[in-house]
Amino acid sequence: MESTVKPHRSATINRLRRIEGQVRGVASMVENDRYCIDILHQVQAVKAALAKVESGILKDHAACCVADAIASGDPAAQRGKFAELVDLFEKVKR
Repeated sequence: MESTVKPHRSATINRLRRIEGQVRGVASMVENDRYCIDILHQVQAVKAALAKVESGILKDHAACCVADAIASGDPAAQRGKFAELVDLFEKVKR
């Protein structure tokens, strides 16, 4: 993995910390035997928040890592970045 500084790192970290709090809240709801539908609504909210984080990181990857590989003119680097994306999308389909 590359350790390139991403454009929206602090916003991503803040969003992940909020999600962390949401997950703790869901655990508390389960511990307190809250109504299942209420818990499921919170789980859906966590999933939606994670999807936004995932989308933002993917956009950063395309804007930085993939763009750098394209700009480099190095066919091996370009194929490598493309292969990473294909692998990622294949995992999502499973």
